[in-house]
Amino acid sequence: MTDQRSQAEIVRQSLKRRYRKERRFRAYGIMAIAIALGALLILFTDIIGKGYTGFVKTTITMDVQLDGEMMYLDDPTDERQIKMADFVEPLVQALIKEIPGATEDDRKQVRELINPYASVTLRDALKANPEWLGTTQTMTFLTHTDVDVYVKHAGDDAYSIKLNDQQKAWVDDLLERDVIETSFNDVFFSGGDSRDPSKAGILGAIVGSLLTMFVTLILSFPIGVAAAIYLEEFAPQNKFTDFIEVNINNLAAVPSIIFGLLGLAVFINLFGMPRSVPVVGGLVLTLMTLPTIIISSRAAIKSVPPSIREAAEGIGASKMQVVLHHVLPLAMPGMLTGSIIGMAQALGETAPLLLIGMVAFIVDVPDGFFDSATVLPVQVFLWAGSPELAFIERASAAIMVLLAFLISMNALAIWMRKRLERRW
Repeated sequence: MTDQRSQAEIVRQSLKRRYRKERRFRAYGIMAIAIALGALLILFTDIIGKGYTGFVKTTITMDVQLDGEMMYLDDPTDERQIKMADFVEPLVQALIKEIPGATEDDRKQVRELINPYASVTLRDALKANPEWLGTTQTMTFLTHTDVDVYVKHAGDDAYSIKLNDQQKAWVDDLLERDVIETSFNDVFFSGGDSRDPSKAGILGAIVGSLLTMFVTLILSFPIGVAAAIYLEEFAPQNKFTDFIEVNINNLAAVPSIIFGLLGLAVFINLFGMPRSVPVVGGLVLTLMTLPTIIISSRAAIKSVPPSIREAAEGIGASKMQVVLHHVLPLAMPGMLTGSIIGMAQALGETAPLLLIGMVAFIVDVPDGFFDSATVLPVQVFLWAGSPELAFIERASAAIMVLLAFLISMNALAIWMRKRLERRW
């Protein structure tokens, strides 16, 4: 009887230890999830905290007197006169009138509040409307970057305010009278890169990313699916195919910069293709994405039950008909999901594109596949390394846009898998 009690006590102690281990293991899992969510929260908080101001622009609205004598301009349609004209002086005079107490002696300080590109805006407006010459027009311009930083980051130690006390007082007064205002930064989504942070936009990078991703998609998807079908359905099982399969799996783990070196050596140095164009970028990303698409496509093909193949063969279908008419349609949802995830991975790549020259400073929006272009991750890289602190918010805002694309693509992949998958 005593032995039975001691054995029962041993069993109870063993169960208690097992339950304690299970509770500890569960606590470790919850802790790991909490740490991951906390790190993700810190990441998003930091990016959004720095980047939301990138979607805001600071503008100044003034009554500009378009005096031909002041600008040394008689005919706005004469290109020679347009090149020689002074479009800055009307802006300086207009701003001096808006600032109480400002005089001609303050010209230099007043001019420092005006964006360098404001004169270009005035020139283009006058060229488009020659009848404005000799009149006074109410016009809106971007403020200088230093004013933009002061308006949005006054009191933030991360940003150095370059305005002096007099200029700060002027800006505060103009803000109170709504001469200087903040609004949605449409310039950020409608232009290319610029040396001036207030004029910098991501449209060129977005178009470059779309062109590069299009090239990657039309090459990697059919090649990857065809390779997966051959390896899974038609290739004989021998040492050669085993060697290919092992290398495909290994290529999926190769650092992306290696594909950039390969693209530099083959596409640019060997074939003489131009640098910094979406076609070459798409070819490099195709090489990087192919292993992921092949592996996911093979997994999707394997998920099709053998009974589907046997039933098709039982009614006289050939091997090709079995694959094309039965296996491929059923495996396509998994293939598409894997391809979208691979494309999302390619969209966020920077290293391979740096080596083929897509790190160049590109102002214009590319019009085709052979125009010089950059992509969003490279644009973030360029802005993050800029000495201008005003580019920090542009880089963070561009990261937010890039994350929106990546999250959307992964959400689409999840939706397609849930919507199109079949349960056997």
